[in-house]
Amino acid sequence: MAVEQPSGGLDAFTRRYLIVLASLIAAALLWWLVSQDSRVAQINAALRADEQLSAYPYVFRVLTLENGVAQVSSPRSAQMSAIQGLRIMFPALQQASAVSAEMMAAQEELARLQSHASDIVSRHEDVRQVRWVLDEQWLARYGVYVQ
Repeated sequence: MAVEQPSGGLDAFTRRYLIVLASLIAAALLWWLVSQDSRVAQINAALRADEQLSAYPYVFRVLTLENGVAQVSSPRSAQMSAIQGLRIMFPALQQASAVSAEMMAAQEELARLQSHASDIVSRHEDVRQVRWVLDEQWLARYGVYVQ
């Protein structure tokens, strides 16, 4: 009577399945790497490296760079007042009036830093224009949805 010893290896189906799965993962990784815009990454690194911007609770970042137009994220826009974003960034402002000295100072600081971020992005030779885009993903993380 012969007893079959386990080979310790994988059967043919499992081997093929793992090869196909690994190939799909490798292809997805390669596609992701190729689709990343290195210029966007470089500009975002410059934004992260700035001491003033890195100390601020909102992270300005370039989303796209096409034909010299850099789309940069912002916590405010015509659709969303700065006050809502500031109340997210600074919980102490939750109950502050829109015309309070604290809220006015926070708005001025946001405007100053947004302008500073624009200057950093504009310094890159392939950027002709900065277009601000409301950061809906950031807002959604805090339960604020823009329609």
